[in-house]
Amino acid sequence: MELRLEDLRTGEEGKILKILGNGPFRIRLMEMGFVPGARIRVVRYAPLKDPVEYEVKGYHVSLRHEEAAKILVEKL
Repeated sequence: MELRLEDLRTGEEGKILKILGNGPFRIRLMEMGFVPGARIRVVRYAPLKDPVEYEVKGYHVSLRHEEAAKILVEKL
């Protein structure tokens, strides 16, 4: 089932399927390890629910909801 990364909750994991958009944003995400096939886990939400901390390839990265909405994942 295809979801947006922002739909996963704390502790849930997914596999990245696709990054929507193009240009510098997409390149920056791919440089940080957000590539198709990579496993990603939601670590925690900030107190005001934005940004969200994710773990991908052993690294912890925080993304805003608007950025996470552009990443399609499959829930594991």
